[in-house]
Amino acid sequence: MPHPIADNEAFSRRRFLALSGMLPAVLLAQFIGNRAYAAATPSALPVSAAKETKKIPLGLELYSVRTELARDLPGTLREVARIGYDSVEFYAPYYDWTPPYAKDVRSLMDDLGLRCHSTHNHIESFTPGEGMAKAIELNQIIGARQLILSMAPKGTEGVEAWKNLCGRLSAAVDQLKPHGLAAGFHNHQVEWVSLDGGQRIIDVIAGHTPREFVLQFDVGTCMEAGADPIAWIKANPGRIRSVHLKDWAPGKASDEKGYRVLFGEGISPWGEIIAAVESTGGVDHYLMEQEGSRFSEFETAQRCFTNWKTFRQQKA
Repeated sequence: MPHPIADNEAFSRRRFLALSGMLPAVLLAQFIGNRAYAAATPSALPVSAAKETKKIPLGLELYSVRTELARDLPGTLREVARIGYDSVEFYAPYYDWTPPYAKDVRSLMDDLGLRCHSTHNHIESFTPGEGMAKAIELNQIIGARQLILSMAPKGTEGVEAWKNLCGRLSAAVDQLKPHGLAAGFHNHQVEWVSLDGGQRIIDVIAGHTPREFVLQFDVGTCMEAGADPIAWIKANPGRIRSVHLKDWAPGKASDEKGYRVLFGEGISPWGEIIAAVESTGGVDHYLMEQEGSRFSEFETAQRCFTNWKTFRQQKA
């Protein structure tokens, strides 16, 4: 359970929760309740990866705890820090914040020892003018260094449309760079699909953006699409700077399969993936992401964190 913020703390819980009212109501959807479930021991994870040479931070994509985040943002950050995550990734609703609100968020994160390396954004954040200016200001306040496009704008269909989007994103790379920010793209299942002519959307994105453009790798969607994660990483050295540690298993969500499995319970070859992103991909931070599981949001985040730590200890 989240720790309440005491009345005598410098950080005002009332103010924070009042400001949280700016967050869209859609965040309140999809509540994942606690369910009685006999916890099974996660399946053994491969340990073929080479020994890590440096500590790469593990963060939580906050969509994983979206209901708790909408209910109590400061309490959610406290619980995420208590679990042991090093950082968080805010997703698109953060864009509705005001600069004073962002400063309060940053102050709390500093107190908790949390960092924010990247944020998820809509196309407005990559559009010159007020949209990009607002994204730059907010991300500089909270300390983020990567602006990731969370999904393509509606109507992006066909090779030429994707190439045009890549042109906009490539321009954003140069526009954001003077502000200490990088641009990037987060893949979903659809980007692994081949367009007319046989070229995959994901390859169009990689081939029509500059090398410094971040290819944030969502592992689960790659596995669902039946693509080869190792081949993708090796084909894009130095560009896989962040990885969403989302697992996947064949089966129905109603049977607790698909994306409802915890980290390490699916079919992803994590040992090989981690070895590849650390030796070739250029990863600088990991992000645990969960779309929902048989457990509550916080328990899911806790169990995935524990599974990750076990995996890293086996690898060492």
